[in-house]
Amino acid sequence: MSETRGPVFPAEEALSEDRARELGHELGLRGDEYDRVVETLGRVPSVSELGMYSVMWSEHCSYKSSKVHLRTLPVAGPQVLVGPGENAGVVDVGDGMAVTFKIESHNHPSFVEPYQGAATGVGGILRDIFTMGARPIAVMDPLRFGDPGGWTDGAGNEREPDLLQRHLVDGVVRGVGGYGNCVGVPNIGGETVFDDTYADNPLVNVLAVGALRRDRLQLARAEAVGDVAVLLGSATGRDGIGGASVLASQEFDEGLDAKRPNVQVGDPFAEKLLIECCLELYERDLISGIQDMGAAGIACSTAELASAASMGMDVDLDRVHLREPGMESWEILCSESQERMLALVSPDRLDEVLSIAEHFGVPASVIGEVVEGDRLVLRRGGEVVADAPARSLADEGPVYDRPMKRPEWLDELHAVEAERLEVPGLDGTDGVAEEFVLRFLASPNVASKKWVTDQYDQLVLGGTVLGPGMAGAGVVRLPDSHKAVSCATDGNGRWCLLDPREGTRRIVAEAFRNVACTGARPLATTNCLNFGDPERPDVMWQFAESVAGMGEACAALGIPVTGGNVSLYNQTRGRPIDPSPVVGVLGVLEDAADVLGSAFEDEGDLVFLVGSDTVAGLAGSELQRFLGLPAGGRLAPVDLEVEAALGEVLALAAHEGWLSSAHDVSAGGLVTTLVESCVGGAVGVEVSLPEGPSGVQALFSESPGRAVVTLPSRHVRAFAQVCADAEVLLRDIGTVGGERIIIRDLLDLPLDEVEDAFDHGLATALGE
Repeated sequence: MSETRGPVFPAEEALSEDRARELGHELGLRGDEYDRVVETLGRVPSVSELGMYSVMWSEHCSYKSSKVHLRTLPVAGPQVLVGPGENAGVVDVGDGMAVTFKIESHNHPSFVEPYQGAATGVGGILRDIFTMGARPIAVMDPLRFGDPGGWTDGAGNEREPDLLQRHLVDGVVRGVGGYGNCVGVPNIGGETVFDDTYADNPLVNVLAVGALRRDRLQLARAEAVGDVAVLLGSATGRDGIGGASVLASQEFDEGLDAKRPNVQVGDPFAEKLLIECCLELYERDLISGIQDMGAAGIACSTAELASAASMGMDVDLDRVHLREPGMESWEILCSESQERMLALVSPDRLDEVLSIAEHFGVPASVIGEVVEGDRLVLRRGGEVVADAPARSLADEGPVYDRPMKRPEWLDELHAVEAERLEVPGLDGTDGVAEEFVLRFLASPNVASKKWVTDQYDQLVLGGTVLGPGMAGAGVVRLPDSHKAVSCATDGNGRWCLLDPREGTRRIVAEAFRNVACTGARPLATTNCLNFGDPERPDVMWQFAESVAGMGEACAALGIPVTGGNVSLYNQTRGRPIDPSPVVGVLGVLEDAADVLGSAFEDEGDLVFLVGSDTVAGLAGSELQRFLGLPAGGRLAPVDLEVEAALGEVLALAAHEGWLSSAHDVSAGGLVTTLVESCVGGAVGVEVSLPEGPSGVQALFSESPGRAVVTLPSRHVRAFAQVCADAEVLLRDIGTVGGERIIIRDLLDLPLDEVEDAFDHGLATALGE
């Protein structure tokens, strides 16, 4: 191909063909990807162009390994106003109101620098939310770390304290709390999971929810030639440069310290001002398009705004307000400095926009304008430093259908006799079951996460109905409305290691069930797909199977996928994490007064087990982990028809006011469910389990489709009829009351000892 004449670049931008190819490789572009850049431009790229293509075509920004699979997910439904492709999904909740929600990852930055990595993860997802025109009303934080040690497992092994994991937990939790608390958005739930698969690669996922009027929905696209591009927010610095490509799109190796400068630095107070400024601009209808500056910074926001409307944009980098002198053009373009937005404004409204920004103390600079054509042209010192088709950067990156292969080692895991685990004191073995169960309840994964959640402001804004630990989902009122939204995040890497398709189906069902247990009607799904190196066929097979399982479950349950995040290359020195999809499900309560918590409330209430039968469910279970055993066995399949019916039953019963509480049965089994409900209500329970599985299975099975509900006797007949009509099994198992947790013929535990073990187990393990 003959080379096309292009711009004459300044000396610091011009590259020879050999040096351009070498630099492209250094920036993470494969050889064929570099060739594609040259073909697109018709010439050798400049330094700035190479920087832009390297970040925009990185795995983190382009989804080049995942697109072919994500396209199979169900994304449409009458409730969906905005689906995948925008900053966050938006669903209609009626009465002219909408809710936007999304989950994203900040895994690698949080390993390199835990506090700032987690803090900027919160800041980034909040910007995705208010970019859509919404006020953020809640955040949630699904977190995963290695085993912190400092506890004794069920096999009697004392786990030595792991100072690195304690450091990571401390920094990440402080970062999530520090940023969210300062911005003033309540944290209403999440998860904290400990497993050695995450020892060298913690997962820091953050979900945010926002509320808006339907007529205030904002989209990330240019709409009119002549609109000016206004950079709002903090000054641009060198923090975060290359984060999308250097940190998020490569596995970890020995050079972690060298990557520390690529972690962004957050300023929650600047974010708060930016939120209020943007919401005022929306209210006055002054913005024609807006995009946050997250991964890839100005390169990303300008390219995506222009590409979405098939227009061009001219940008003058000299007008960008900078934090540091002497920054090179590519550094300005690719910086991921936080708390920045790019807004498109009609010239005749510019003075109003700048006045509002000044009022809120938000720096603002006019850095460019929308032009005809399809080119993104960037200048510095009056000279062109980059000139590329906007669509080639934002939408026409490489797409790979990578090789996939089911790993042979799965057969060995499936051959494990997982369903015949022995617990001292149960099934005729020697020992005392009560002592074993108390240690189980104090183990880091089962114990209360109060040590984590007490560091978060759960009540700011005054809309929290159910906060962390009060249910399997968090619930928050919508502003100026009697409605509320319920949101749950769930994941289980051990399930997905054994069977990524069935494991993901179970995760979706669990999040759906957790939302339904609050009395809400589930509406939609978001996801954060955390996997290893996609260039490994076994990892790519896990990913494809997981996405297929998610699609099946979301379609069956009527909760379309509105967006999410893919986080790949989660591995260190060649060791990938277990496949770890995290699913967020959002539902709506027509009246916040109908909400159900998980705590047992009234002595004398009857306790029922509702949903599926308890079946073998110890494969990949918390009991298996507590006994010091690796994950093994085969997962019991989830019945999605039963899950859907159970959701309908719970929503109706909550609306009618029949139920006092509802709590799903999942990780840790029925014994954990009962303990959480008893401790939450500071009251005991006495139950007698129906005939069926062995004592170990009855207490610890994690088979899907089950919930425990309580209700006064006067409502039993009506509730039983609804269950019968829906063909949902209902079993009377006991009564709320007393100061002990009694499971006849199996356990008899004093409530105060249970509370002590459950409430303090995690803090003890963390050395607190």
